[in-house]
Amino acid sequence: MSERKLRIAVVTETYPPEINGVAMTISRMVEGLRQKHVVELVRPRQNPQDSAKQEANLQEVLVRGFPIPRYQGLKLGLPARQRLIRLWTSQRPDVVHLVTEGPLGSSALSAARKLGIPVSSDFHTNFHSYSKHYGFGWLQKTVAGYLRNLHNRTDATLVPTNELRDTLKKEGYQKLQVVARGVETALFHPGKRSRKLRAQWGLLADDDLAVIYVGRISAEKNLPLVLRTFKAMQAVNPKLKLVMVGDGPVRAELQRQNPEYIFAGMRTGEDLAAHYASGDIFLFPSMTETYGNVTVEAMASGLAVVAYRYAAAAEHIVDGENGLHAEYGNADQFVKVACRLANDHAGIERMRGYAHQTMLKLDWQNIVDEFEEALANLASRQEPHPGTANLQPATDTNPG
Repeated sequence: MSERKLRIAVVTETYPPEINGVAMTISRMVEGLRQKHVVELVRPRQNPQDSAKQEANLQEVLVRGFPIPRYQGLKLGLPARQRLIRLWTSQRPDVVHLVTEGPLGSSALSAARKLGIPVSSDFHTNFHSYSKHYGFGWLQKTVAGYLRNLHNRTDATLVPTNELRDTLKKEGYQKLQVVARGVETALFHPGKRSRKLRAQWGLLADDDLAVIYVGRISAEKNLPLVLRTFKAMQAVNPKLKLVMVGDGPVRAELQRQNPEYIFAGMRTGEDLAAHYASGDIFLFPSMTETYGNVTVEAMASGLAVVAYRYAAAAEHIVDGENGLHAEYGNADQFVKVACRLANDHAGIERMRGYAHQTMLKLDWQNIVDEFEEALANLASRQEPHPGTANLQPATDTNPG
C-alpha cells in the first residue's frame, strides 16, 4: 500500500444498494481504499430520500441523474463539469478514478483534464454489445468509438483479465492495465448449502441435482440458451430442477412461459449465498460480459460451472477440472458439454471442490492492494499540489 495518504475521487453512476456487478465491485474497492486514504465518492442521487454520507475517510457528493431506459433502478449521472471544477479547485484530489463512462464520467474526465489531475478509468461493461439487445443496435459502432475515445483520454484503463486487455488493445485502446476482481469467499462458500432450501425446490435425495442461473433476467444474458440447455439435460436426467435467481425486464414473460421452473427472484447477502451453494450445476451462457462476477461467485460457492471460454471463465476455469468451457458463441457445444454433467455425480463433486479451492486466491485485500498501487502510481507522476494536504470534509454535497 502507498506510504502517502491520498485523496481519491471515485466517479460512478452505480453504487449499492443498487444490485449489479459494477456496484458490488467498486463498493469493495472503496471500502478497502478508505482504510488508509480519503475517498470522495461522486455519484447520482438514487432516490429523493438519498443523502450524501460523510463518514471516516468517505465523503459523498451527489449529482442529478436520469433513469436508464429498460434498466429499472439504475441511473446515468447528468454532466457536472463546472461543479466538479469548482469542487476540485477548492479541494484537489490526487487522482480521479472513473468507474462508468456515462455523461457524468465524461464530464468528470473533462474537469480533471482541465485541472491537470491524473485520471484512471475502469472498463466494466460492454455497452456497445448491450445496445443491440435494447433496440438501438444501429448505434453500436458509435458507442464503441465513444468508449474507446473516452478511455484513451485517461492515463490508465483498468481491466479485469488479460484476455480483455488483449481484445481491447486490438480495438485501439491504449494504456491498459490488468487489475483482477475479487470474490468474497467467506460469504460465497459451499458451507452455505441448505437442505431446507433444496427441499423447497423438490430436491429430497442427496443425489438430486439443481441446475441454477444467477444474474439479471434480461435480453443481453442469452437466457433462451439456459432453457434450451436445461431441456436437453432433462432428456438425460428427468429429475433435474432448474432454478432462476434474479430479476429483470424479461422475468415476468419468461416465468409465464415456463411455470414449471423455479423463479426465486432477487436475492442478496446470506440468502443469495445459500441459493448459490444449494445448487449443483451453474449455467452461464451470457456473451456480453467484461468479467462476469457471478462466475466466480458460483465457483466460490462450490458449483460446477458451464460457461463460454472468455472473461472470468477463461481466466479461472481449467476445462474438465474445476468447470467446463464451450467455445465463445458455440451454442451447440454449450448444450453438449452441459449434458455431460446431467448424470455425472462424481464429476460434479470433483469440480465443486476444485472450483472453491481455485477462488481462495482471489482474496479481496490482494485485489484492493493492486487497485491502490495503480492509483498511487498515477498520483506520483505529478508534484503534490498545494491543496492536496487539505483533507477536511467536502462541503459541496448537494445535487446540482
